[in-house]
Amino acid sequence: MENRSQTFILSLKYVLLAFLTGVLVGIIDAVFGRGLLAISDFRTTHYLYLIPFLPFAGLLITWMYHHFSETSLKGMTLVFETGQKKRDDIPLFLIPLVMFGTWITHLFGGSAGREGVAVQIGATLSHALGRRFHLPKDNRVMLITGMAAGFGGLFQTPLAAVFFSMEVIVAGKIQYEALLPALIASYTAAYTSHTLGLEKFYVPLKDTLKISDANMAARLVILGILFGLAGRSFSFLLAKSKKIFAEKMTNPYIRIGVSSIPLALILFLLYNGRYSGLGTNLISAAFSDGTIYPYDWILKLLLTVLTLAIGYQGGEVTPLFSIGASLGIVLGGSLGLSPVHCAALGYAAVFAGATNTLFAPVLIGLEVFGTNDMVPFLIVCIFAYLVNGDNSIYAAQEVRK
Repeated sequence: MENRSQTFILSLKYVLLAFLTGVLVGIIDAVFGRGLLAISDFRTTHYLYLIPFLPFAGLLITWMYHHFSETSLKGMTLVFETGQKKRDDIPLFLIPLVMFGTWITHLFGGSAGREGVAVQIGATLSHALGRRFHLPKDNRVMLITGMAAGFGGLFQTPLAAVFFSMEVIVAGKIQYEALLPALIASYTAAYTSHTLGLEKFYVPLKDTLKISDANMAARLVILGILFGLAGRSFSFLLAKSKKIFAEKMTNPYIRIGVSSIPLALILFLLYNGRYSGLGTNLISAAFSDGTIYPYDWILKLLLTVLTLAIGYQGGEVTPLFSIGASLGIVLGGSLGLSPVHCAALGYAAVFAGATNTLFAPVLIGLEVFGTNDMVPFLIVCIFAYLVNGDNSIYAAQEVRK
């Protein structure tokens, strides 16, 4: 009877803390997300005066981390190591550092994302709350709860956020014990950030890709393989680039200061800063009959890898969405399929291929584009996941053998 009572009290703590986490993370996500959008709009208008100062911005970011919390430079690795019981704490200083570091990166034109920031914020805050209220130290439930809140609050895709958080720490193993608190935190964060003015990206697809014969099924399989290879290439190049830059330029100030000079020059010269920032401009073009060049996806991939490898802050997922969408437009025309539908499939499947996750990408597709194409999303994401080869943008991700 006493054990049941203790279990009930622990479960109640998780539920209450999940709600509190969702509210707090939703507020921070709204501040971070709206601030990032305003900064991106400002940079787009004034890129001529901002991108040339990208190297100085990099030096400032490096100084901030080394001055206030050098440990926080590990970013998502801290989250994974905590979830894998390899460390006990995540410094709270990570939250302001990753927010301001990402804002600075985007203001001066770096090509980076935002989801890693939200996930780090959520995980850091929920982990601190779990320790404050004396939850088991080695329990990853609160960590996953915070990750779900961070992702769900920023992207407004709460179901995808829950499954991403449960399946990403150890590939091939889903942490179902965190399902209820993660659901509560994710939906609460999404509702909170939306109430505070953060809008969801949503493009409902009106038509359906009907799998009427083997030819259509084969084309979807080909799409899945190609999207998976694109995601795998991104994660492989990111890991290799980080290693090479760390070995060749051991001083972080020299690494970011010197390497960002050609990066800034390329970003400045290529189509008025087209490949700076999140890549939402490419996503918008893909779904609004805008201009997508055949090489947009590969340039965005390479410039994002370079930006993150030399030390700028931000995530990888939104650039992955833009890579997938722009590649989908190109492949759709080549395979005789609707380019917009292929862009939607690429949006989800390149994410699967780069993160070594399956359920979250499928749910991303359904939450962003509607449920009419559930089966095509499943097929394409499954094959993108299968060709991934256990590569991941998250170097600390473990793989269940």
